[in-house]
Amino acid sequence: MSHRIRRVAVLGAGVMGSGIAAHLANAGIPTYLFDMVPRDAGEDPKARSAYAIKGVQTAVKIKPAALFRKDDAALITPCNYDDHGDKLAECDWIVEVVVERLDIKQKVFQWVADNRKEGSIVSSNTSGIKLVDMTEKMSDEMTKNFLVTHFFNPVRYMRLLEIVTGPETDPEVAATMATFCDRVLGKGVVFGKDTPNFIANRIGTYGMASTFKHALAAGMTVETVDAIFGPSMGRPSSAVFRTADIVGLDTLQHVFSNLHEYLVDDDERDIFELPNAVAKLIEDGRTGQKTGAGFYKKVKGKGGKSEILALDLETLEYRPKEKPRFPCTGKARKAEKIADKLQAMVYGDDEAAKLAWTVTADTLIYSAKRVPEIADDVVAVDNALKWGFGWGTGPFETWDAIGVAKSVEKMKAEGREVPSWVTDMLATGRESFYQRGDDGVVSFWNRDGGSKPVDVPAGVLFLQDKVSAGKVVDRNPSSSLIDLGDGVLGLEFHSKMNALDELIIAQYADALDRLDNDEFDALVIANQDPKAFCAGANVLMILMQAMQGQWTEMEAGINTLQQLLMRAKYHRKPVVAAPHGLTLGGGVEVSMHTAATQAGSELYMGLVEVGVGLIPGAGGCKETIVRYLGDVPQNIDYDPNPYVMKAFEHIGMAGVSKSAEEARLMGYLRPTDRLTLNPDRLVADAKQLALGLVAGGYKAPRQRTVKLPGSTGRAAIELFLYQMHEGGFPTDHDVTVGKKLAHVLTGGDIPWGTSLTEQDLLDLERETFLSLAGTPESQARMQHMLQTGKPLRN
Repeated sequence: MSHRIRRVAVLGAGVMGSGIAAHLANAGIPTYLFDMVPRDAGEDPKARSAYAIKGVQTAVKIKPAALFRKDDAALITPCNYDDHGDKLAECDWIVEVVVERLDIKQKVFQWVADNRKEGSIVSSNTSGIKLVDMTEKMSDEMTKNFLVTHFFNPVRYMRLLEIVTGPETDPEVAATMATFCDRVLGKGVVFGKDTPNFIANRIGTYGMASTFKHALAAGMTVETVDAIFGPSMGRPSSAVFRTADIVGLDTLQHVFSNLHEYLVDDDERDIFELPNAVAKLIEDGRTGQKTGAGFYKKVKGKGGKSEILALDLETLEYRPKEKPRFPCTGKARKAEKIADKLQAMVYGDDEAAKLAWTVTADTLIYSAKRVPEIADDVVAVDNALKWGFGWGTGPFETWDAIGVAKSVEKMKAEGREVPSWVTDMLATGRESFYQRGDDGVVSFWNRDGGSKPVDVPAGVLFLQDKVSAGKVVDRNPSSSLIDLGDGVLGLEFHSKMNALDELIIAQYADALDRLDNDEFDALVIANQDPKAFCAGANVLMILMQAMQGQWTEMEAGINTLQQLLMRAKYHRKPVVAAPHGLTLGGGVEVSMHTAATQAGSELYMGLVEVGVGLIPGAGGCKETIVRYLGDVPQNIDYDPNPYVMKAFEHIGMAGVSKSAEEARLMGYLRPTDRLTLNPDRLVADAKQLALGLVAGGYKAPRQRTVKLPGSTGRAAIELFLYQMHEGGFPTDHDVTVGKKLAHVLTGGDIPWGTSLTEQDLLDLERETFLSLAGTPESQARMQHMLQTGKPLRN
């Protein structure tokens, strides 16, 4: 990067501004958060920055959490425009996030011009105002350093960042921002054109408008529409009407109005006229979630329990929610692949399928007509909708999934006009917008004819590309060994939810054998499932063995996994884990028993076995205690009780981190473990970490011993359990499990201060796991989890 971004100013401390500041803090970037001085503030410095202070407080309190850890709010300094203009000169990037009014933005930009240092980058987070209008009164130097950086809310979780440049924007400035937002902030960067609402909101809002139009005409209920356009089509469960409530109907009105006003040459401009039903809701003050009523309304039902009511689109009155069922949604629900879900939905015969087809066909054709008006290629459009709206597939990937030739034939039969460049592609014999070649390289069809390779930025590694290029070393139904290049072997889990099973365990052992045989220099354990690294062990296998009394087999299996993970932890060659997303139970144990971890920042990590009436059995208890106490010099007379109690709290309460930084606080990541914010970069970063360990002459650590309190320390935990039970919180069996867990964490029946080895703790852990697996209560909990996906509280 030609520019170095070390400090940022965020102008506007509303929800969006505070979200951007919070995410900069997540990335370790010091930030000034600016807002106005309240009219009645007087001379008190805190009162004069009250709006910005409130913005920081919002970042700390808001749910879902904006910060990886709350104390990172210290990186955000609240400021006001009147008193702190001089601080702008310290900033390398200044991002404006004020109200969507051109006159107000231009006033802010003049203040920026008066206070910034020359060469600093200035951007707007506008979602609809044209860049050329915002730069009209700017100096040439500031215009050269100006661009649009459009984040999506909530900033931490929505991956999309749309960058829009003007004719005078310095290409180096655009490149700097793209690199910074990709590598440092973890964003999926898409370059759009200076057109109304850019890419994602243009296409996404069109899809919503088409849904409103056809659903109202067909008399569909809000629940039916959301059942159609949610997970059944590989999209978020909030679907259409629930998403509108979350966004806010007043915000939706602004987007619709902006598109209708400025898209004077759009042949489908009229679709952006807000439906009367939506306008009436806004008039009544029913603008969605923030007012408690929109298309849905949350009320107190019988017994004081919350109940969700749905809007009747004809009467605009609320009624109990229905549970619509259709053959197409049932078929889609059973399908595992998104392509199968989409085909089930758009090619069905029922009313829901007809609506799914109509809206999909509208959206695909509209998207095709907007290239290259809003974006240079189909890749940018697809990524914008996936990263900004949470669609499982973008418009052109969706077209591929349902079959371009088949769908175009149906569109033409209905009298629809398909853009010529799409039919021209089919005429060449190419039947999809994306194709993967024999060399593993994916190409896309270019609007102007011919294909181009999809750009894979430096520092990004896709496992599927390696697989397609013939780099699979070995494979079974649950896992694969993949040659990642440069002497690094990859172990990929691909069982259901990537849960550990016998096939994965055997493949892991084989991977370590290959390290022993010097076939590879290092091992990386990773996958690119967007949801889960590893959701734990195979509960069904454990339950079946317990119900059949196969205790010898169960103990042997647990011991095998324990010894495998210890072998990995202390291997002479480095093993690196790359956990991300859902990482539970056995997934935590796999990650902890490695030389190092390169974690995805969105990491939901926890030892949750108590939820099925068990304790961690493959070293989770042992490794947590070793993480807490293993670094304390053994010649120091320390009190292990506080450490043991903290381990008990995390494991006994089935605590799950809400970020990788929280996982670090819980001890599941080391202080030295690294984070990657961009999920596309995680595997490559893990590989580089492994190579760095090799280059540095990696040597396995020594095994550890820990001093534990024994029965004396266990008494304190049992008192805690007794008090909790008396308060009506844990059930009888929870107390039983808690006592068993305490027995392991305190070292069993030993005198205070006895030193135990890791193997001592593993033996205790295995024995206790087996004892709990034999209880009817734990077996009932395992059955319930398998049937419902939720823990049983009895």
